[in-house]
Order: sequence, then C-alpha cells, then structure tokens
Amino acid sequence: MREIPISKFKANCFNLLKQIRKTKNPIRITRFGKPLAEIVPPSPTKRKNLLGSMRGSMDITGDIVSPVIDLDDFEVMRD
Repeated sequence: MREIPISKFKANCFNLLKQIRKTKNPIRITRFGKPLAEIVPPSPTKRKNLLGSMRGSMDITGDIVSPVIDLDDFEVMRD
C-alpha cells in the first residue's frame, strides 16, 4: 500500500482520489510517519433496473379510468 504524508495529500487531494478510483489501489495517509487514515476505492454498486421495480407493491381497487366525480357537477360541462 502506498503511503503519503498528509501535507502532500492536502495539496493533491482531488487528483489522488481520481487516481484511487482509476487504479483501485488504496493509499495510507501518514502524519509524522504514523498512519492517520486509509483511503480505499469504492466497492462496485449494482444498478437496479427501474423498469418494473414497483411490480407487486400496490393493488388497484375499483375503476381507474372513469372520473372520480360526476361530470354534471362541473358547470362547464352543463349544456
């Protein structure tokens, strides 16, 4: 594992994080030669397929096509 002093990490933080993500090699940050922290690459995440992800999570009860109230209740719809 590569070790890097904290002062060098502070100066190059963004570039080091990009390098860790690219190479998948962790680094250890030290202060006065003693380990302070370790930065490891993220574990791979499994992407969920959004299409059909809600299947089976709800029940349809009643008519979902007809209007909820009678159309004659609307003044605009009256002749």
